[in-house]
Amino acid sequence: MDNYTPVPTVVAAAPFDAAADAQALRSAMKGFGTDEQEIIDILTGRTNLQRQTIRGIYEAEFERDLVDDLKGELGGKFEDVIVGLMMPPVEYLCKQLHAAMAGMGTEESTLVEILCTKSNEEMAEIVAAYEERYQRPLAEQMCSETSGFFRRLLTLIVTGVRDGLDTPVDAAEAKDQAAQLYSAGEAKLGTDEEVFNRIMSHASFPQLRLVFEEYKELSGQTIEQAIKHEMSDELHEAMMAIVECVQSPAAFFANRLYKAMNGAGTDDATLIRIIVSRSEIDLETIKQEFERIYNRTLNSAVVAETSGDYKRALTALLGGA
Repeated sequence: MDNYTPVPTVVAAAPFDAAADAQALRSAMKGFGTDEQEIIDILTGRTNLQRQTIRGIYEAEFERDLVDDLKGELGGKFEDVIVGLMMPPVEYLCKQLHAAMAGMGTEESTLVEILCTKSNEEMAEIVAAYEERYQRPLAEQMCSETSGFFRRLLTLIVTGVRDGLDTPVDAAEAKDQAAQLYSAGEAKLGTDEEVFNRIMSHASFPQLRLVFEEYKELSGQTIEQAIKHEMSDELHEAMMAIVECVQSPAAFFANRLYKAMNGAGTDDATLIRIIVSRSEIDLETIKQEFERIYNRTLNSAVVAETSGDYKRALTALLGGA
């Protein structure tokens, strides 16, 4: 997947008149009833940066907080989408991480989805924003919510040991890393998870792509097959997430969306999180992968699973068809 070009569905509106948007949003919420369609049209058709500008002007103009007004007018999952769109992207992910660790039990798959898919640069932003927002280091809270080799892997990722994207790939080292993985897994009885953790959390994604190619050369098996045989539960899920994101982030998120909608009931939290958080990154690419893998459009799947303003907001972010 060297040709992976992330294409977003939400791009900057041009021309852009923040004052007019602020005015239109105020009108949509004033008086009796709410013009939900107007809110959808404006907020799904602007980038996050533009939404922040609108929020600032709205406050200056009306001495009210736009997000508070939206919360007052909207409800349910539709509100979750719109409020999610109004949060700066890194803060939005921090809030999702915090929610995944709050209360009884931990949503490990949410931690995996957010943490295992990030470059070191993105991870550093999340760690800083998390501590700022919750006055507690992300690593510390995560350690109290997870255990075993899974906890070790996430801790390594969160503490920022992964090589930056500016680190050149090293073919000789990739051969060596592949050999280490082989010795730690298939070549022995039992598995040395420490070795897997170390390599999977330290090497940059471009480096890991080389490592996986070398692994196949060496063992005749794909790294996925090896992980399937060697790991279980959350550690297996985390390793697979890293592998999938190295090969194709869009396919990883397409699969997550499919799982969120497959079977009885819908995992709305995951559906909203991925569509909102990837809309300005690679949601168009995710749509293409979804259709390629599952032979139906992501739009049609979302339409079948959702309804009302919630459905309209999500399909607007998907950019239709």
